[in-house]
This record gives sequence, C-alpha cells and structure tokens, in this order.
Amino acid sequence: MAEAMRATVATLLKGIDRYNPENLHTLERYVDMQASENTYDLEANLAILKLYQFNPSLYQPVPTALILLKALTNLPHSDFILCKCLIETSRLNEEPVSKVLRLANLLERASFQEFWAALEEDPDILIGIVGFEDSIRKFVCHVVASTYQTIRKEKLRQLLGNISDAHSSQWISKYGWTEMLDGYVFITNQEENIKTKNITEKISFDSVAAIMASGR
Repeated sequence: MAEAMRATVATLLKGIDRYNPENLHTLERYVDMQASENTYDLEANLAILKLYQFNPSLYQPVPTALILLKALTNLPHSDFILCKCLIETSRLNEEPVSKVLRLANLLERASFQEFWAALEEDPDILIGIVGFEDSIRKFVCHVVASTYQTIRKEKLRQLLGNISDAHSSQWISKYGWTEMLDGYVFITNQEENIKTKNITEKISFDSVAAIMASGR
C-alpha cells in the first residue's frame, strides 16, 4: 500500500498543486502509512510542513511530531534539521513536538543511554511507529564505528538500548565486528581507515609575477 500511495503522492507534489492545502489530508494519511509500514518519504513530509507554514490554521501537532520521529530514523543524515527549520518557533515548545526535540537532542549529544531511558519513560510517543528502535540502533552503531576501536560488549549492549546479550551479538555480526574472549568487541583499527590525500597547488607564472610586482 505504501508504494501505491507513494506514486499518488508524487503526482500531488508536482507543480503548483504541491502547495494546495486540499492535499493535506491525503499527505497526513501518508505519514501514518510511513509509520505503520516502516517506509520513509522525506519530500512528502517536507511538503506537509511547508503547507503548515503557509496555512497556520491547518497545523496539526501529531503529524508534525511523527514527521520529526521519522526524520530521526534517517540519522546521521540532516533530515531532522530540514524538518525542524520548517516548523514555526513557537510550536517547538508544544507537546508532542517538544518531546521529540528532547529525544533528538540526546541523540545529537550521543547520550544514548539517556535516550533509551527517556523512551522508556514515555513509550506512548512511539505508538504506531514500526522499526523506530532498530533505526536508532543503526545510528548508534554508526557512531560506535566512527569512535571506537574496541568497546566492552556490556557497554555496547547498553548503548543499543539495554538489549539482551544474544541480541547485541546479532548487531555485532551485522556490522562485521568481532567478539573477543575478554568481553570486548573489536570494531576496527582506526588507523587503517585514515586515508592520506596529496594536495597539489598550481600557481601560474602570471600570478606570481603579479604578486611580486605588487610588493615593490
């Protein structure tokens, strides 16, 4: 259903019809579908936020929060910032949008254990959103791979949301990391990932002559 809806929405977003407020109901239903079927369409979601900008009386906080949550599932890409910039500043302090911003701030600071604790305190915010936690775990693994050479498996398990030992082993296998006998996980040798780049600057004779002339 999501793929069929994607085609319909793509048609609605063409030309001047993109800013037709009569399309809002269809677009909002499409956001719900993205959540329930674990799909994602940034362009459609940005169009909704733009329509809210143009038509403040039609603004809906729940679809807006849902759009922001879906944007978080695409970290480390900048989707969340793009979406946030289209929301009127005064709306950012209203629930449930303010709750999503708190979660985003924790992710931005890599405070992953605090993030999972915040979710545990308010699980209702994720009702109807399929695959959200695993999308965030992918982002956690991205940060871990960029930061660590080795990490204690227990620590990794906590960063991934206090998941079970077996579940953490699945993520370790997924990313090709290595569990070691001392309780650590070998991520990668960061030195092997450093790539040198030769920079060659070319300066023409005419440019040098002009510089010398100006210094006389």
